[in-house]
Amino acid sequence: MLSRINTIAFNGLEILDVDLQIQISAGLPAFTIVGLPDKAVAESRERVRAALNSLGLSLPAKRITVNLAPADLLKEGSHFDLPIALGLLVNMGVVPAEEVNRYVVLGELGLDGSIISVNGVLPVAIKANQKNMGLICPSAQGGEAAWSGLKDIVAPQNLLQLINHFKGTQLIPMPMPEKAEQKISLLDLKDVKGQESAKKALEVAAAGKHNMLMIGPPGSGKSMLAQRLITILPPLTAKEALETSMIHSVAGALKDGKISFERPFRDPHHSASTPALVGGGRKATPGEISLAHNGVLFLDELPEFNRATLEALRQPLENGSITISRVNAHTVYPAKFQLVAAMNPCRCGHLGNHELECARAPLCAEEYQNKISGPLLDRIDITIDVPAVNPWDLANAKEGESSAEVLKRVMAARKIQKQRFESFGIHDMQTNSELKGELLEQICTLEDDAKQLLITFAEKNHLSARAYHRTLRLARTIADLQNSEKIFKMHIAEALSYRRIRPLKRN
Repeated sequence: MLSRINTIAFNGLEILDVDLQIQISAGLPAFTIVGLPDKAVAESRERVRAALNSLGLSLPAKRITVNLAPADLLKEGSHFDLPIALGLLVNMGVVPAEEVNRYVVLGELGLDGSIISVNGVLPVAIKANQKNMGLICPSAQGGEAAWSGLKDIVAPQNLLQLINHFKGTQLIPMPMPEKAEQKISLLDLKDVKGQESAKKALEVAAAGKHNMLMIGPPGSGKSMLAQRLITILPPLTAKEALETSMIHSVAGALKDGKISFERPFRDPHHSASTPALVGGGRKATPGEISLAHNGVLFLDELPEFNRATLEALRQPLENGSITISRVNAHTVYPAKFQLVAAMNPCRCGHLGNHELECARAPLCAEEYQNKISGPLLDRIDITIDVPAVNPWDLANAKEGESSAEVLKRVMAARKIQKQRFESFGIHDMQTNSELKGELLEQICTLEDDAKQLLITFAEKNHLSARAYHRTLRLARTIADLQNSEKIFKMHIAEALSYRRIRPLKRN
């Protein structure tokens, strides 16, 4: 007898159909899995055997062959456990085949028959919804699958529940989508004392989704500012939340099947490897830049990162995606993130402070800052100095604006940008940082004196075409924050003040 179960394999975010076929035939007792399984799939037979034994069911003393078609596609992961067990139950007459055939199945099995969480349930649910099929998945991830809009989800806690559901003796309720709790409620921009210029730059960066670099001595508040950027960014739209959660689901970072509408904030340590940052490894898993999709990637101590690792950021910063090439597959992950970085002006961190700086200043500063390549700096729109705050100012500083107040201005500026894009018939752009080509020229028209200032500055300082266009985008955002339809000279002047041309020098 032959039974068939619909399941899947992953290639990044791409969901590939797998036809799982199980045949029980006469012959010496054996349990064989074919179809290019990896080690985790090959071990499924022992987990499935133990799970069925826990229900008092023994496998027949015959030859059992499990084929995962197509046979030339590598099958990875433990999510094939439940499809194999369900196919065996169909073959043994325990579960009716016609009930199972309309579902896509995935889940790992415990030795006691429990169904354990696996990665990637959300994108699989979306694929099942597109094919007008149902989904059988672990109970802990039923809420995650429900966000796909799928109306037929069976999320059992164990095999016994699943068997009783199909026999009609127990009804497994339809799971409901759940939101994750907010994590940023304790952070507020008013916690940062002083640094008014840096706060202003942070607001501009938030309004237009511009990349930002902060340079200052240790303890000046760079990390505090970066962590609070997330509090002045608008929440994810439903579409963005779904996109982001799909990546987190595949990476196994979606906790308890709950989706968050907060923008991701990723802050990897400077010892992170290139595959950890951009993605890759043996299974081509998403890296930090993809986990930061639609959110913020914060790189503290920027020059301490491996140079090759930083250079790998150049392509995704321009394209908004990362392609991971392997011998057997090419995987593309989205990576539309906002880069925020922080660094000390030199290795000792005290350049300009004659009492604390080292004896090699300013040479040490030039060497330290030269670890950041010109092409990478060219992709950073805002570079600001974050000086140390005087203790007297720190003690007597008045409470600044709260994140909620700044957020109102940011959302107003983003609303202006969205309406402008829609007036041009463009609905997939959200911020000025995405402006390119002819559209950039149409939207960023300059007054004569503003154009003259920009051209003169660009010619004198040898700005690249990329830096020129990024300055235009930044000026457009500054104008939007002031609710100005035109870009004036003062907007260009402010945008140019954020562009660093040379490394810091000794005072």
